[in-house]
Amino acid sequence: EATRQSASLEDGEVIRRVRAGETALFEVLMRRHDQRVYRTVRAILRDEDEVEDAMQQAWIQAYLHLGEFEGTAAFSTWLVRISANEALARLRRRSRLVPMTEAMQEETMDATSEGPEERVAAREAVHLVECAVDKLPAPYRTVFMLREVEGLSTRDTATALGIGEDATKVRLHRARAMLRRSLSELAERAAPEAFPFLAPRCNRMV
Repeated sequence: EATRQSASLEDGEVIRRVRAGETALFEVLMRRHDQRVYRTVRAILRDEDEVEDAMQQAWIQAYLHLGEFEGTAAFSTWLVRISANEALARLRRRSRLVPMTEAMQEETMDATSEGPEERVAAREAVHLVECAVDKLPAPYRTVFMLREVEGLSTRDTATALGIGEDATKVRLHRARAMLRRSLSELAERAAPEAFPFLAPRCNRMV
């Protein structure tokens, strides 16, 4: 009950109370920022089987080091940094490390105007974008996820990943360009198969 009542509190107040001994309130932070942690870890690892383990460890590290959070940056930025470090550490253990200096939509639709076919098509379109993002090199994929999917500012993204703002902008620009090319190629390959007049409809027409 106390956790539900505290859901509207600012991050800073929740953190203060957790530090003061109300440890159960840490759940508020987890529920509030879990999607951001997921997207950060997922952008780096791309392995769903490992993502949840990495997320859990990132949250443990955040809890253990909560006393070190100084509040000079947003808690979400601090948390992204921890999550990214945990994911990158796992890449090291898999001997596929991309260094930090290199490694690094929800689309609103009117539910009242879309039918089942539109919802399926929208989900397929999102899946295509997800596949295209997954194919981006790690430096660009991570910046794109944080800037475009999570909506972090350029400054917060740069801070979270330990790179400069100019580098963040360059990587985002290149990520967008690569995605445009990738999606364009997908569209070209799929175009010949579009709008099929399938046998059942042909039979009705005949």
